[in-house]
Formats: sequence, structure tokens, C-alpha cells
Amino acid sequence: MLVSEIFRVAVDSLRVNKMRSLLTMLGIVIGVAAVIAMVALGNGAQQAVNERVQALGTTLLQVDAARVQNGGVAIANPVRMTESDANLLRERATLLSDIEPQQDRNVQVTYLNQNTNTQVTGAAANFLGVRRYELDVGRFFTETEDRARKKVAVLGSDVIDLLKMSSADAVVGQHIRITGVQFEIIGVLKRKGLNGGFGEPDSQIIIPFETGRFRIFGSPYLNDLFLVAASEDQVDEAMVEAEQLLRRAHKISGSRPDDFRIRSSEDFLAILNETSQTFSLLLGGIASVSLLVGGIGIMNIMLVSVTERTKEIGIRKSLGATRWNILLQFLAEAVTLCIVGGLIGAAVGMASAVLFHRVWGWSTLVGVNSILLAFGFSAAIGVLFGVWPARRAAVLDPIEALRYE
Repeated sequence: MLVSEIFRVAVDSLRVNKMRSLLTMLGIVIGVAAVIAMVALGNGAQQAVNERVQALGTTLLQVDAARVQNGGVAIANPVRMTESDANLLRERATLLSDIEPQQDRNVQVTYLNQNTNTQVTGAAANFLGVRRYELDVGRFFTETEDRARKKVAVLGSDVIDLLKMSSADAVVGQHIRITGVQFEIIGVLKRKGLNGGFGEPDSQIIIPFETGRFRIFGSPYLNDLFLVAASEDQVDEAMVEAEQLLRRAHKISGSRPDDFRIRSSEDFLAILNETSQTFSLLLGGIASVSLLVGGIGIMNIMLVSVTERTKEIGIRKSLGATRWNILLQFLAEAVTLCIVGGLIGAAVGMASAVLFHRVWGWSTLVGVNSILLAFGFSAAIGVLFGVWPARRAAVLDPIEALRYE
């Protein structure tokens, strides 16, 4: 019997019991759709992570004071980063193209009759270039304004909503109070989104470093020191150079641990990618259970079909059909159910991924690999769970089958 004829007869047999065939396929449809939709969510999350790291800059390094352990309990490090550390790196580092010290603290901010508690960041005039930010409206402060300790501020995009301001364009030139000190708003940043381990950028207010140091924070200690490696190829070497310079400055010798830590955007990328991959595997594994349940349903229905068609099997065998012909016939029916169910499930899964993105704004990415994997898995399930019923039909004794009522 030709393969094309086997599948034609299989389709005809399935069409006889349309409702049962549709209900049998439902498990495969749900399973394939769930796998594609869940993997699309995982892929979308991973893509979003990559985009965030690209927005940060692949050459960006962050230095801050490490926390030390005392009896298994993390406590604040008595040695803190200072501006002298930044000056040391500026003077002696050969693999760094830019350095930006930063202080920040959550403080009370007031605008007209509105107030909120948000992060205020004291940053250098090179903040935009180092941190890969862009201005939406207005301007950024200059080095001269920083040295003169001017009371000017640049708002993150979310601050507009936090303080119920009318619009970004309207607030430029107006004033806010930070811990009671009046600042002039000179610009608003474009929205940047979450930045992994580098903070929440859109709800902060940027002020000149020297202004923050003397008028707001009253502290010589840095919260962060951002470094830019000269090139992507030199990121690791730049981290080693910065570590060696800071160890000498902090008088750390031998095997004593660093009292600071240096992290790169690639470190966050690796951590977040590992998390998103685990998330994708978990979602895919949960969705695969639906495929397994669908396969068991197909096996049950095919076993019922073998019982119902026992006499038909006997007639076919008496007319010369071999065991191989009978086995292929029932196996083709199971595989056809899975293939058709897989096609429908793939369409439903892709539509669900699009729906998640458009309605809820979730990041989704439907990959060809996930479609082929889910579709191939459904076909494999058809073979796996169709073999037993097909074999059971193939080994029936033709005489006993003809006598079956």
C-alpha cells in the first residue's frame, strides 16, 4: 500500500468521527500552542535583557564599596569610595576612556503642592555620555555649572508623572525643591527603561555632583563610580587595571579581599540571561505536560478505535493486508491527528504571543526553532502513542476478528 494511500484512508477514517477526532486533537492543539506561547515569552524576556544591556553600553563598568562579612552577616564596609579614587583612575588608568563619580539618595522632592520621595543623583557633567542617556527636552548642566555648585536639575521621564506635572516641555524653567532647597529644572531625559543592576533610571533627578555633595548629601563618599573601557575588547583588562590601582590606593595587599567591587554590564547580562533561560525552560516544561496529556488522549482514542473496528481489521487481513499494512494504517491515523493538531496549535500559539504583546505589552519573540520543536514533538507523540494501538490492531487474528461482534 502506498504511503499516500495510507494517509488518504487515515483521513477518511478520521472524517467518519469528526467530533471525536476534533476533541482528540484538542489536547495537542493546547499543548503546542502553550509551548510556542510560553517559549515566545521567554525569548522576549531574553531579547529585552539584551536590549537593556546594549542601552547601558557594553563597555560600562560600575565600582562601588563592597559589603564585608562579620560572622556570616553582611555589614557596611568601613572603607568607602571617595572622589580621590576617581581622580586616581583619571590620572593613572590607561584603558579607561571616561570616568563619572556619582552620589545618590532617596529624598523628599516638592513641586507646587505635590511631593514625592525619589532618588536624587549627584552626577558629573559627562553623565549623558557615560550612562548612555538622551535628553528629551531642555539641556544638561555643564562642567562650569558643576564646579560653581549651581542649583539646576534634570528630571527622569517618570518624575513628570510622580509630581503630576503637565508635560516635559512645560516644566523646563520651573522650580522644584529638593530637601527644601530650590532647584531650576533645565531638562528632561528620554525614557530609558529598567537597567538590570544599574538602578531605576526614569524616576531619578540628576543634579550637579558638587551641588549634591555640598548642598544635599553633605558627604564625601561616593555611592558609585562609573567607568568606560576604551573598547569592548579591553573590558576585562580595564577591570583588572582598575582593581590593581584601587587595591594599591586602599592599601590592600596579598590575599586580602577587595573592599570594593567592579561589575560590568556583561555580568548583568550573564545573570539575567541565565534567569530568563531558566524561566523559558520552566515555562516550556510546564507547557510540554499538555502535549503529554494530549498524547495519552490520542492513545486512548486509538485503542477504542481498534476495538470498534476489529471486524474491519479481520476483513482487510482476509483480503491480503499484512500486519505491516494494518500497523501503518493505524499509526498514520495517530500521526495525522497530531500533525493537524500541531498546525492548528502553532497558529494559536503565534496568535497568543501577538496578543500578549499588543494587549498586555509583554515582550514576546516567536522563533522558528520553537515552532519546529513543538511541531516535531507533536509528530513524535503521534508515533510514540500510536504504536501500541497500531501494533495491537496488527497482531489481531483475522478469524477471531471476523467473529468479533
